[in-house]
Order: sequence, then structure tokens, then C-alpha cells
Amino acid sequence: MPKYTTLSQVQQAIRSGAESCESLVQYYLGRIEASRALNAYVEVYAEEALARARELDAQYREKPEAAGRLHGMVLSHKDVICYKDHRVSAGSKILEGFTSLFTATALERLLAEGAILIGRTNCDEFAMGSTNETSYFGPVKNAADPTKVPGGSSGGSAVAVQADTCLASLGSDTGGSVRQPAAFCGVVGFKPTYGRISRYGLLAYGSSFDQIGPLTHSVEDAALLLEIMAGPDEYDSTASSREVPAYSRQLDFGGKARLAYFNTALEHPSLDPGIRQACDGLIGRLRAEGHTVEGVDFEYLDYIIPAYYVLTTAEASSNLSRYDGIRYGYRSPDAGNLMSTYKRSRTEGFGTEAKRRIMLGTFVLSAGYYDAYYAKAQKVRRLIRGKTEAIFKSYDFILMPAAPGPAWNLGEKMDEPVAMYLADIFTVQANMAGIPALALPVGAHPGGLPVGLQFMAPKFEEGKLLAFGRYLEALLPGSA
Repeated sequence: MPKYTTLSQVQQAIRSGAESCESLVQYYLGRIEASRALNAYVEVYAEEALARARELDAQYREKPEAAGRLHGMVLSHKDVICYKDHRVSAGSKILEGFTSLFTATALERLLAEGAILIGRTNCDEFAMGSTNETSYFGPVKNAADPTKVPGGSSGGSAVAVQADTCLASLGSDTGGSVRQPAAFCGVVGFKPTYGRISRYGLLAYGSSFDQIGPLTHSVEDAALLLEIMAGPDEYDSTASSREVPAYSRQLDFGGKARLAYFNTALEHPSLDPGIRQACDGLIGRLRAEGHTVEGVDFEYLDYIIPAYYVLTTAEASSNLSRYDGIRYGYRSPDAGNLMSTYKRSRTEGFGTEAKRRIMLGTFVLSAGYYDAYYAKAQKVRRLIRGKTEAIFKSYDFILMPAAPGPAWNLGEKMDEPVAMYLADIFTVQANMAGIPALALPVGAHPGGLPVGLQFMAPKFEEGKLLAFGRYLEALLPGSA
């Protein structure tokens, strides 16, 4: 079977009789088995996926014109997105044995259009990490080089697409958790505007930051998935009520774009020379094509990470307080009374990184420290958002590295949490400002690993950003 990179290729093969949903699922199950050592999946829905494929095939033979827009789409989803009557654990022991009572709105909308779910993918515990090494189920390995990390926290989803075990996957992005692993794994990763996709059914880490986003082989498929998932939801008051454009039918980019890049980013001491070379090469190529690409000052770059981690750990402290060993999930067998149930269950159920962030968040929200840390971080967030919006008054997009370097060795940063946090320096701006961002593969690092760059656009300008991404795919050697 050929490696399909777009749903349109799959659907053409189905129309010609060369493929069926069942043959596709069989192929992807074979790929999952062949790549099991990468540890991308925590659960595979093998029998269920095959049964659904046969059902969809029967419906298609009976009435092909009634097929959903995602007929033939085999999809995986990150282990923080709920699927009714299936386990969801957020990569944590604390949710051991828990079965979801409902399906996330985003998943529900995809299933209604004919998608087939093949499994849930491994992730950093409660999406807390940049390497996919904090999972209770063990680290995920990069398919390009299994000694390297895949990025996080949606590393399992990125590797699932990279290793051709599904056509696309759903991740979540709190500070770069879709885009950074997409860059490390050489796939497309998209984070929409905050509120563009309902968060109902997404286990919360940072409620004012989290967004569901797709990882795909192509911008074309990312646009279609966004189009189907986006829109208002009565179960999520933060979901935008704005009309959803037909993103998948508006992918022609005309005219010349104006792009900004941050001088402080490309001159940053943490930026790997190979990544800087990729940025410089793309800037030169865009200028040669007639686009305007200019450096601008952004004086808040080094304040983004401290402010982000103050705010997200505060929100995590609140969100994760519900996992207490009383109502569901893991309960310590050694607990003897109410207080020891709380203490032992949370101590034994949460991993080191989750506990670190819970404690940091509790500290910055505590009496005497709230104004010094949390309130000040909120002010920094407003400054970052305001400066970003001011840049977009003169430019269409912001060009930025997706990470300071290529994927690093497994275990390299696990004992240096601050070094791991700093790996998010170029991605968290989009979450702080609530704007859409797209990570695209642009080729290979001199060391041979995939390299991805990201592009940011103003709020709710997903259509324009995706169209530009599709244009870049044709322009760049590393894209689909």
C-alpha cells in the first residue's frame, strides 16, 4: 500500500476500488505493530476500528453519495481527549482504570463525518512536558532516530503520524505541545485561535491556554479537520460563536505577504546554528518570491517563559486538585483515613513533573505571593498580547523557529527542568496571545533530524494562515 499523505488521495483510492476503509485500518494496524517499540500508543482500538470500517464500507457500497467528509480518515487521539466508554488517563497513574462517560465535542464532530478512531496516543503526564518522557507509560521515541525525543507533550500523536500508523492525529497545545513535536517529527502541527475549537472533553492543564489541534502530513488535511471541529458548543462557554469559514476550500494564497521575524529570536544564544540557517534560508527564499520579510524588535521574549510557567502552573494547581483518590482513579491501598487518602493517593498517583508544577502553582497563588508572581505574570501576558497585536497591524504573519534546536537525546533534560522549560521559548507566545500558529517541516538539520518552523497570524485568521501554509508546502523541499 502506498503511503497516503492526504485524505483526498485516500478517497480517490476508495472511489477507484483500490482501497476500502477495512484495508486502510488493516494497513495501519500493521504499521502500529511494526512500530510498537516507539511507544506511541497507550491503547489500540483494533477490533472496534475494524468493525467501524466494515460498517462504513457497507454504507458506502449502498449509498456512496452519503459518505461523510472524513470517509477514509483513520485518526488517533491524544490521551487527554475523552472518548465515551474508553479509558483516558492523561499519561498518569492518578487516572488508573478511569473510563470516560462522554466524548469530547471535537472527536464527536469528526466521528459524525466518518472518521475512524484507531487508538489513543501516549503523552507527557497531563500534557506537562516538552519531551514525552514524563508519561506513566514510558517515553515515546522519535521515528527518525529512536535515541531522540519526539517533543511533547503531544509526542505520541506526532510519532503516530510520522511513523504512518494513522493519517492524522489530535493533540492539545498549551504552550507548543502540538507544534514543537510536529517540528521534531517532520509533520504539520496546527494550533488554532483560543476558543476556535471546543475544549469540552479535553482534560484541563491550563484552561486559559489549552487548545485541541491536529497533526497531519498536509496543510490540506489540517484545514479540513479544523473546519469540522471548530464552532460554538453549548458545553464550553469559552468556545467562540464566530462563523466557521470553509477552510478546506479556501487554500489558494494570492498576492504577496508581509512577514515579521524577531531579531531577538534569530540572535538568541539558545538558537541552534542549523535552525538559524533554516530560518535564514526561508527568509531569503520568501524575499526572492517577492514577499516582504523584516526583522522587528520584541523586547519581551525572555519574559515569556517565566510568565507562562507562573500562569500555567497556577491553573494546573487548581485543575488537578480534582484528582484526589476519592471519586475516581487511583486510590492508595495504604491509606487509613481521609487525610492519608488524599496525601498518599496524590503522592503515589502523580509523577515528579506533575507534582513539581502543582507545588509551583500552589506557591504562586498563596497568600503573600499572589501579587508578586501571579498578578505580575498576568500583566506580562497583557503586554505580550498587546505587542503581538501591534505587530499584526503592519504584518500578515510572524515567522519563528518552532524550537531552539532539533530533537535532543532521550533523558538529556530530565534532570534539568528549567532547561526543558526553556525549550518552549518560541512557541508559548501564540498561547499567551491566544493566536493561531502553524508548524511546517522545512527540511533536515545538518545532523539529519527533521526541522520545522512556525508561522503565527492574528486571532481568527486561520484561513489566511492555512492558505499561506499550503503555498509554502509547494515552495519548501521538506513539506508534504
